[in-house]
Amino acid sequence: DQTPIGKTPRSCPATYVGFWDEVRTIFAAGTEARLRGYGASRFSFNSGDGRCGACDGQGMRRVEMSFLPNVEVACDECGGKRFNPETLAVLHRERNIGEVLNMSVSEALEFFAAHRKLKHALSLLDELGLGYLHLGQRSPTLSGGESQRLKLVTELAKVGSALPRPGARASQPSHTFYVLDEPTVGLHMADVEKLIRALHRLVDVGNTVLVIEHNLDLMAEADWIIDLGPEGGSGG
Repeated sequence: DQTPIGKTPRSCPATYVGFWDEVRTIFAAGTEARLRGYGASRFSFNSGDGRCGACDGQGMRRVEMSFLPNVEVACDECGGKRFNPETLAVLHRERNIGEVLNMSVSEALEFFAAHRKLKHALSLLDELGLGYLHLGQRSPTLSGGESQRLKLVTELAKVGSALPRPGARASQPSHTFYVLDEPTVGLHMADVEKLIRALHRLVDVGNTVLVIEHNLDLMAEADWIIDLGPEGGSGG
């Protein structure tokens, strides 16, 4: 459905899809991090000693305004990067963890091209037209269509992780029944094409997809159509 994917500003595409743990592991495996004794938990903006203490890793601070709505401004201590200076001193390919969190999906896809697991999830985001989103963009700021496509990416990522490696023995596939409520709402025609390809990928590995939809391009891709209309209710 098109409900928001997170009510807390701590939720973001990187954490929702589930690849931020891999990013933290990559930073912790670097020479500088090992010399300093930093583990993966050091690179979490939700907890631990690595996050900015002034904003608790949110990158923003709320300013209360008299007689006006509260406003949020970038944290003075970390400049919106969410981490303290010691954590930001650790670099991977000349970028610190705060800069990576601020990357767009398209930038991160190129930056982590050598990391298979990360590349898979980032490629799915890019293929569904979400290449412009920042990895650390706060979930409450996403539109309903963006949230829905992020949910679809998490399912496609599961499909990809379940596929056997070349030469490995295939296990019995698990089948899922997906119900999507008007997934093309608010999408450009080019993004509808990307959505259709993604749905075909789910079906091609044995899943079933039921879509409630008015878009004729998506209808044309269906194996079966149940037409309820032309009116709703008793006129259907």
